[in-house]
Amino acid sequence: MRDNRISNAVIRRLPRYRRILEELVAKDIERISSNELSALTGYTASQIRQDLNNFGGFGQQGYGYNVQSLFTQIGLILGLDRDYRMVIVGCGNLGQAIANYATYYKRGFRITAMFDVNPKLIGIKINDIEVQDYEFLEKYLAENEIEIGIICTTKNSAQDVANKFTEGNVKGIWNFAPADIEVGEGIVLENVHLSDSLNTLAYFISHQERP
Repeated sequence: MRDNRISNAVIRRLPRYRRILEELVAKDIERISSNELSALTGYTASQIRQDLNNFGGFGQQGYGYNVQSLFTQIGLILGLDRDYRMVIVGCGNLGQAIANYATYYKRGFRITAMFDVNPKLIGIKINDIEVQDYEFLEKYLAENEIEIGIICTTKNSAQDVANKFTEGNVKGIWNFAPADIEVGEGIVLENVHLSDSLNTLAYFISHQERP
């Protein structure tokens, strides 16, 4: 478990650092300074140094950061040195898009099963995974250890799905439903409100257009 003294804001910046570093690794760049990393990430050099210092000293004065080493270390901090088994509930357009993304991403996040209540979707295959009837979710969770449950249902169904994930000992929930759900103690919840993101985009566009 992460140190609770480290803020969520720091944790949420780490994936961006890692993504930029991965691009540098692909270009065979061996080292980078905090100032150079600042130009690529949009965060200040001071912020980057403070963020990384939460987890130990990775840089060397006069040298900067070893790109491959920092990329690897951030991956370890994020828990990306292992595989995560995932289940999707809700196999409409959004659920299928998430499934396709996870398959394309291929970074240790593996969808093992998909469930829906729609008879038209039950039985179809998405990336070689057959969509099962939602009524079998509890049985599947009891027989399989699942780390991440993904909710792509309607607002009205989301809490019921979250309850079943909690009862099935799922460790974390990735919620795409437009609903604020409650989860059991010890369950990690990550809400992705697409409408919030779109509304934020609209705000910045509208204010940019104003004289």
